[in-house]
Amino acid sequence: MHVVTILFVAIGLAMDALAVSIVTGSVYRELHIRHVLRMALFFGAFQAVMPLIGSLAGLGLKAYINPFDHWIAFGLLAFVGGKMIYEAFEIQSAEKNLDPSNLTILLMLSIATSIDALAVGVTLSLLTNSVVFAVCVIGLVTFVLSYAGVAIGKRCGHFFESKIEILGGLVLIAIGVRILVSHLSA
Repeated sequence: MHVVTILFVAIGLAMDALAVSIVTGSVYRELHIRHVLRMALFFGAFQAVMPLIGSLAGLGLKAYINPFDHWIAFGLLAFVGGKMIYEAFEIQSAEKNLDPSNLTILLMLSIATSIDALAVGVTLSLLTNSVVFAVCVIGLVTFVLSYAGVAIGKRCGHFFESKIEILGGLVLIAIGVRILVSHLSA
C-alpha cells in the first residue's frame, strides 16, 4: 500500500474523531490545553490500536481469502464509508451538560469513533506489509485532526460537523474503488 493511500485512509478514519472533537470543542466553557491534549491522545491511541487488532485478525485469514482480498477491501471500505455518510445525516447536537473531559465519557467516545478502524485493519493486513507504519500514521493523523477539531469547535460549533463525516466517508469509498479497479485491471 502506497504512503499516500495510507495517509488518505488515515484522514478518512480520523473524520469521526474530528467531528466529535468539533462538537466537544463547542461544549467546553473554559478550554484548557489539558482537555485538548487528553482528547487528542485518546482518539489517536484508540484509532491506532483498533486497526492493529483488525490486522492481526486479518493475518490469520490471509491465506484463505487472498484470491478475493480486493473484494473484501472494497466491501469493508465501502461499508465503513457509507456508514459514515449515513451517520452524517443522523448527527444530533451534544448536550450542553455533557462533560467530555470525564474519563468514562472520553473512553466511550474513543471506542465509538475507532470501531470503524477495526474493519479497516483487516483490509490493511491484506494490502500492506507495513501495518505498524500504517497504524502509526493513522494514530498521528487522528491526534492532529482531533487537536485541531477541538479548537475549530470552540470557534465554529457544529457548522462543519456533518460535512466532515461525509467527506471522510467519500474518501474511504474512493480508496475502496481504487483498490478494486487496480486489482481487476491487473
